[in-house]
Amino acid sequence: MDPSQDNNDAVSTAIEKYSDMVRRICFLYLKDRADIEDVFQEVFIKLFLHKVPFESEQHQKAWICRVTFNKCKDMCKSFWHRRVVSIEDTEIPYENPEQAELLDAVLKLPPDHRQVIYLHYYEGRSIPEIAGLMNKKLNTAYTLLGRAKERLRKRVGDI
Repeated sequence: MDPSQDNNDAVSTAIEKYSDMVRRICFLYLKDRADIEDVFQEVFIKLFLHKVPFESEQHQKAWICRVTFNKCKDMCKSFWHRRVVSIEDTEIPYENPEQAELLDAVLKLPPDHRQVIYLHYYEGRSIPEIAGLMNKKLNTAYTLLGRAKERLRKRVGDI
């Protein structure tokens, strides 16, 4: 079998497994459909070009998370992104007002706080895993989560 076909199959499988996760991470940072799709494509192109085999499925998932976070941060630093109107200035329609309030509060957190909240509550990652994914010390990850939760409590009450 052709090695490039194996790589195509691996990328297709990864897209099926992780596309929702990549889009959710992108939404936390970018909040614009076109930017989200751009980063989505860049992440999976980078995966396609990645030649070193992953140790495990968890390693691949962590790698995809890390690449997605980095691509989103790069997009946020770009000249174009800083010059367009953010979705934070618009209303996001939700059937459940509590859900909208919580999402709004999470989106207003600093990037590191958004990231740790997402990884802990949505992805179910442990603090040691989060520290590794964010390239932070263990105590820093605990502190970030504590501060993020405190900010959310002040805005929306108990979580």
